[in-house]
Amino acid sequence: MDMYLQGQTALVTGSTKGIGKAIAFELAKEGVDVIVNGRSTGTVNEVVAEIKTAYPMTNPSAAPFDITTQEGTKQMTDAFPKVDILVNNLGIFTNSDYFQLTDADWQHYFDVNVLSGNRLASYYLPQMLERDAGRILFIASEVAVMPDAEMPQYSMSKTMQLSLSKTLAKLTQGSKVTVNTVMPGSTMTEGVVEMLENWFPGGNETLVEKGQRFMKENRPNSLIQKFIAPEEIGRMVVFVSSPMASAINGAALRVDGGLVPTLY
Repeated sequence: MDMYLQGQTALVTGSTKGIGKAIAFELAKEGVDVIVNGRSTGTVNEVVAEIKTAYPMTNPSAAPFDITTQEGTKQMTDAFPKVDILVNNLGIFTNSDYFQLTDADWQHYFDVNVLSGNRLASYYLPQMLERDAGRILFIASEVAVMPDAEMPQYSMSKTMQLSLSKTLAKLTQGSKVTVNTVMPGSTMTEGVVEMLENWFPGGNETLVEKGQRFMKENRPNSLIQKFIAPEEIGRMVVFVSSPMASAINGAALRVDGGLVPTLY
């Protein structure tokens, strides 16, 4: 299906691996010129080269800027003053003991997972409204609506993303600009692969079998009982970024395999 995105420019933050990289590739597949972001110049350039090889009709760009800082954000917006699609994917997570977390830990998650996306949105949204065209997406998590006691600071930051996205969507009323949140469930990223290998060392189980075992034992609410492929998240982002999704605004869109047990 043609998503009518050819020639548009998309900034995908944190797009050198995992869900962010998958989003970048899925957008490029639709003819979008993707801006690849990460802190390592070498890694960013490698991904840009991969996209260019896979989709030579597009013009991917490198954005090796640390957008968790005001200086890095300014470098980003100076280098790329206009985008049609902003995907705030950058995020960090880890299991933590609530009673061991310090104020600095909470602040760090707020800075990386919330403020980085907010700074970019505050820059790009006004120009989108002026052009009466544009898409902003936040990549949150199912923990935004189903907080995880093992990741309290991460859960907090993802719920804040959800609130921020809804607030910004209200500013687009009457325009053709949309702001939405996509909430992935358990996804098979590089970090999850490493986690599974450490969780179930040795043995004759394949990675798929280890994933199924983990879901059964640790995510029993999942209806699909398997990890989601990053490309599946990417395809949802492509759709929401497209003109085909013009009626979707201010939404929290689950791609969680039925992991969240509530009605909404």
